[in-house]
Amino acid sequence: MIRSKILSTGMYVPPKILKNADLSAFMDTSDEWIKQRTGIEQRHWVEVGTTTSDLALEASLAAISNAGIKKEELDMIILATLSPDHEFPGTACFLQKKLQVPLIPALDVRQQCTGFIYGLSIADQFIRTGTYKKILVVGAEVHSAGLEKSTSGREVTVLFGDGAGAVVLGATEVTELKSDSYLYSTHLHADGTYAEELWTPSGTGMKEKDRMTIKQIENGAIWPKMNGKAVFVHAVKRMPEVLIEALEKNELKIEDIDLFVFHQANLRIIDMIAKQFNIPEEKIFNTIQKYANTTAATIPIGLDEAVRAGKLKKGMLVASAAFGSGFTWASAIYRW
Repeated sequence: MIRSKILSTGMYVPPKILKNADLSAFMDTSDEWIKQRTGIEQRHWVEVGTTTSDLALEASLAAISNAGIKKEELDMIILATLSPDHEFPGTACFLQKKLQVPLIPALDVRQQCTGFIYGLSIADQFIRTGTYKKILVVGAEVHSAGLEKSTSGREVTVLFGDGAGAVVLGATEVTELKSDSYLYSTHLHADGTYAEELWTPSGTGMKEKDRMTIKQIENGAIWPKMNGKAVFVHAVKRMPEVLIEALEKNELKIEDIDLFVFHQANLRIIDMIAKQFNIPEEKIFNTIQKYANTTAATIPIGLDEAVRAGKLKKGMLVASAAFGSGFTWASAIYRW
């Protein structure tokens, strides 16, 4: 039986670090205020001129190297991001150019915080059907260029960092369903009813004559807006639901999972999920303290960090869940 397996991980964050106290230079905030509400202590932001595909390239090269393969062996590139290099073409194409692997398909996934699991799911289907054997799945973000760096944008700006994570997904022959390493299943959901609870209002070109106007800039419509309460309430409901869905699909219990690598949006959300399921602290691997919310990159960054920290080892059963703009939410269970 052919299934897909995560062959390797890779990650990259830009060297520039902004601690919470550094943000007080351009907004009314403090280290205590941010940590109390989010658990975030610092984030990495790019220097001017660095793009999402630049970060994706570094993470991808690391994943390819760690897989022990040549880049020419890749059959497809899937890149999840909400911060593309350009409005078009897709950022996966810019990554493809930098990797110098022409002709293979390159696909963007625009599902924000759940983008990596959506991308993983797409890659899994191509591999299960025998269409492709090795697929690069990347989550990459340059948030810092699109944040309102002032007190009026504080509730959003303090949350986000820049970074990229990648995995190489490969075909594997599975004979023992309960012990072989492979991607068990993915579970995807969305509800566009809440699309405007976390979004960037401008840039559609639909409600006004021009795609971008002076008025949109002056009224702040070019910056991301968030109904923080709505996002939090839905996240602590939907992430547990989709986690249960994955467990039931695979006839597993919460106690069977060796490590949880959740999307890193807010440490308070993760703490509430842990409390709901009585998950021991040592079974959850968090990176939000160091990197903040890197959206599509949080889960692959977490996987790579966990491997290098010795927390994620061969044979372990892993569960991931994410929630984000759209609203979208998703989960995955896989044997490492």
